[in-house]
Amino acid sequence: MTGLAHRGSDPVPAIREAEASGDTAALFADIRAVFGVGVVNLVWRHLAMFPGGLEWAWGSLRPIYVSGHARAAADRLRASLTLPALPMIAPEALAAAGVPPDKLPDIRAILDAYDRTNPMALVVLTLLQQGASGAPPPPLHPTPEPPAVPLPPLPAMEELPASTQALVLRLNALGAGPDAILASMYRHLGHTPGYLALAWALLAPLDMAAIIAAGQASAAREAAGLGGLLGAAPLPADPVAVQAALRRFTQDAIGRMVPICALLRRVTPAFA
Repeated sequence: MTGLAHRGSDPVPAIREAEASGDTAALFADIRAVFGVGVVNLVWRHLAMFPGGLEWAWGSLRPIYVSGHARAAADRLRASLTLPALPMIAPEALAAAGVPPDKLPDIRAILDAYDRTNPMALVVLTLLQQGASGAPPPPLHPTPEPPAVPLPPLPAMEELPASTQALVLRLNALGAGPDAILASMYRHLGHTPGYLALAWALLAPLDMAAIIAAGQASAAREAAGLGGLLGAAPLPADPVAVQAALRRFTQDAIGRMVPICALLRRVTPAFA
């Protein structure tokens, strides 16, 4: 897995959205439409590298998303997170860190987008690993879809100043094991390095391993109740490799970023 060449600036082999064609491009467009965000998360683009991998994963999980059960499970997961109490980032701290007020909406949009998609992904990808079955949960009452979240472009690491790259990597090491996947959210926030510096100061003292483990346990409990909703999709050509890829994301990148993003959303003001 990690020995393969990376595509562009992605930290694992992945199909870049601009390079997708044919069935892959159609699946990416469907993922964007179902999620209501302007980006296809790295895990889906990575699964597209495996023959039949994205088709199997998205075909199996799409019914859980469109039924609203993924969103409901993500809401319960967020509510169950045990997060430490941190102070709101003061406007004076943002100003001293060089974060202009007009950048706060972009920061909030990035945090909101990852907070929308990652908790859902953690639950349903955990389910896909478990292969749980059983009776489906009761239908949900229809609720309005949240509005789409427009995002600033995701910069390549090499487009960021060297000091910002180093800070992104230092943040990415929080709660991570060896050979950790570089979480896209930190790179996305690289537009405002002063904000990353404040995030480091807030997050670094925390027992991140315990916070992450608790979130993963909550996601596993939520996943266990959704097995009856899995769609029928042909298996990928190499199921073992695809399952290994799923584990890397649920136990590493996505598992880390669900509580970290929740913490940052809690302490980041919408406006200065």
